[in-house]
Amino acid sequence: MSERVVIVGAGHAGISTAFELREAGFAGPVVVLDQAGHEPYERPPLSKAWLAGAVSTGELAFRGPEVYARRRIELRTGVRVSAIDRGPREVVTADGARLPYDHLVLATGARPRALPVPGAGLAGVHRLHTLADALALRAALDGARALAIVGGGFIGLEVAAAARKRGVPTTVVEAAPRLMRRVVSEPVSAFYHRLHEEAGCVIRTEAAVGALTGEDGHVTGVRLADGATVPADMVVAGIGVVPETGLAGAAGLATGDGVLVDEALRTSDPAVFAVGDCARFPLGEAMVRLESVQNAADQGRAVAAAITGDARPYRDVPWFWTDQHGCKLQIAGIATGADEWAVVGDVQERRFTVLCWRRGALVAGESVNRPADHLALRRLIAAKASISPAAARAGGFTLKDHARSLAG
Repeated sequence: MSERVVIVGAGHAGISTAFELREAGFAGPVVVLDQAGHEPYERPPLSKAWLAGAVSTGELAFRGPEVYARRRIELRTGVRVSAIDRGPREVVTADGARLPYDHLVLATGARPRALPVPGAGLAGVHRLHTLADALALRAALDGARALAIVGGGFIGLEVAAAARKRGVPTTVVEAAPRLMRRVVSEPVSAFYHRLHEEAGCVIRTEAAVGALTGEDGHVTGVRLADGATVPADMVVAGIGVVPETGLAGAAGLATGDGVLVDEALRTSDPAVFAVGDCARFPLGEAMVRLESVQNAADQGRAVAAAITGDARPYRDVPWFWTDQHGCKLQIAGIATGADEWAVVGDVQERRFTVLCWRRGALVAGESVNRPADHLALRRLIAAKASISPAAARAGGFTLKDHARSLAG
């Protein structure tokens, strides 16, 4: 009898795993279970092209139903998995049905972190995670008089850019000393700070939120810890996400800021894998959890390889991107903890790359409107290539030439 793979979650990671299994030659049943009652769709455009009106709702779908049928992938939507019974290797659905598995893949994703302040439940407070969230947010923007965004990360700043394009007065409130502090270097953070201010957005850093104020059940502003209030009839919370680990934890699998997995993305039960936003895996000397389409797709490929007998350590170079006010930022590697950087290109012309080192090793590169640099950096970081800060700062240095010289 053929082995069966059951995948819980139909986001990027879950769907990628299903299709990669077929690409890897897996011939057994592949079943994808998702509690949402609709076809899977792409989420990254919700805060980018879709919110800006450049992509229609119909264009968000991953694939049409006929593609799943052709690849013999059984997609069951509107099905909530309530438990994993690891003894007999079965998942239990909310209606009590049991579905056996030989390999189980948890692609349960993450949920938006709730604002932990009084007033967070007022009308006019939004988040951006699902298509329903995005539809409500876009409708509210059409009538908003003043928008406050709590959180200066990718989501918050992408929404800020879309709001300013619509002419909505916008303030970004960020508790950290600078924007996108968790994911980018100081030069890139400073560049996007200026970019948003030039577009008319007010940026408040080192500004902790104490409460949301309201009147007649609707939000009227954001009260800061220092007592100041930012007036707003619309608030968007973009303070990160929490991995969905409840199902794994209840089944006795190891968790901790994600479902813990090894280099092959196996959980503490070798029959169970975890991928995407919910998976915390070893990368270098640290355990990390990455929230990106690239990571979801690459981990799906790695799990498919492991299930089909070609397990290998997952060590793909992470990459991320955001588009704000027409300036596309592409990041290769992880800049967290970088202790030195160099700028290549022209910041004033809005075309530059920041190279980041940690203890002398090149660990990341952040390219603004320089896609060729980004592609070169992904190759260089994967190869653990050496570039000295002095060489990068020298006149005439280009990443393309450096990559070519190493290849030669």
